[in-house]
Amino acid sequence: MTAKRSSSSDPDPQDREPLDQLVSETTVTYKVYKRRFWGLAQLVLLNIVVSWDWLTFSAISTTAAEYFQVSESSINWISTGYQFAFCVASPFTILILNKGGPKPAIIATSTLLLLGNWIRYAGTKARGGMFGVTMFGQIIIGLAQPFCLSAPTRYSDLWFTDKGRTSATALATLANPLGAALGELVDSAWATKPSQIPDMMLYISIISSVAAIPSFFLPARPPTPPSASSAVEKTPLVPAVKQLLRTPEFWLIFVPFAVYVGFFNSISSLLNQILSPYGFSESEAGIAGAILIVVGLISSAILSPITDRYKHYLGTIRLLVPIIAIMYIALIFAPSSSAGIGPSYAICAIIGAASFSLLPVVLEYLVEITYPFSPEIGSTLCWTGGQLFGAIFIVIQDALKAGPAASPPQNMRHALIFSAVVAAAAAPFALSLGLFGRDVRRRRLDVDRAVHPDNVENVETSETVQGP
Repeated sequence: MTAKRSSSSDPDPQDREPLDQLVSETTVTYKVYKRRFWGLAQLVLLNIVVSWDWLTFSAISTTAAEYFQVSESSINWISTGYQFAFCVASPFTILILNKGGPKPAIIATSTLLLLGNWIRYAGTKARGGMFGVTMFGQIIIGLAQPFCLSAPTRYSDLWFTDKGRTSATALATLANPLGAALGELVDSAWATKPSQIPDMMLYISIISSVAAIPSFFLPARPPTPPSASSAVEKTPLVPAVKQLLRTPEFWLIFVPFAVYVGFFNSISSLLNQILSPYGFSESEAGIAGAILIVVGLISSAILSPITDRYKHYLGTIRLLVPIIAIMYIALIFAPSSSAGIGPSYAICAIIGAASFSLLPVVLEYLVEITYPFSPEIGSTLCWTGGQLFGAIFIVIQDALKAGPAASPPQNMRHALIFSAVVAAAAAPFALSLGLFGRDVRRRRLDVDRAVHPDNVENVETSETVQGP
């Protein structure tokens, strides 16, 4: 939906349509159910596992290259192929989420996770390590990721009120980088030498299988909608996609989102190769990756409930985007610092805090300003851009790695300069939101606030949920 200009005195007919549907519905009681937390917990589990699978070999790239008898660049392609697979599955993700809702997407995730993990294990176990089979399993897992990573906005819209949507989206979305943190830390402890890689893969496959099984027993949707905006019929898929792609605000969000997610993916994948030329170990690189993610998770856990309460989406975006861009510039100088690993840890912490706090805010803001388009359309397109950019960035940054004659050998300074320049160039897009005379409004919230708060109740606790 294109945002109307503030100079217009007549309401946009499409803006009025969701509110018009409420005229005869203002006495309806909208209900929230405790069972919504079971589905949310399953989305959290799946996003942890799918991301752990993604970075299985990144923190131990040197050890994995030795085990499979390939180059580190080939190991990078395990991560890159995974991200390209995400892009292939994205159209199917939008279709399934739009037509069937979160449950079919969750089941698709679990099925592909089970298949991909055990194929990967077979690839590491057979004949002392078959790289091609392992890569094939990784690609199947990559096909699984968009189904669970794009589902949180759709799930929170279906099951939660405006008082909890951002927090629910944050919890499910940021479980994905939590899985990456576990991969960075645990894998480097489980595989300290090449011969331990098959056992590491067995442990990960068992964990993934246990996490996938509950998906098949979740309820598909609540018996009654949780809010007025959830009850309104969404714009049909094809017209929504066409109009979304003509909306300037979508592109102002898409570009920085895709760039910053892409660089998070590439930096996470290459962190060991960024730090190792300066004498830092795989374990220290794993700690840096974990700091990047854990600090981000803590920061988002603090900010998301605040955003749920005050709805300051745009101000938060304008605050955090410049911080991210500045930190990518600082990262150029951190690995070579005479202070040791400390500056790299500090910059990873700040990048994580700003990036992870920004993610759910941007995703929910996109749903608000494009309502009544279904939430999964914009979020899936943004995530697809992030995965595609991440794969491209890994290829480019790997090609920018210095040669063995450099000082220090095989350093990635040029790769970090590339990331800083692109990250800085993406910042003005987000900072332009709401400018140029355009009125960018929280449309979904407008619909929810048109309904009296006493019409919303928690039927499993008999406790009224107060409106904002």
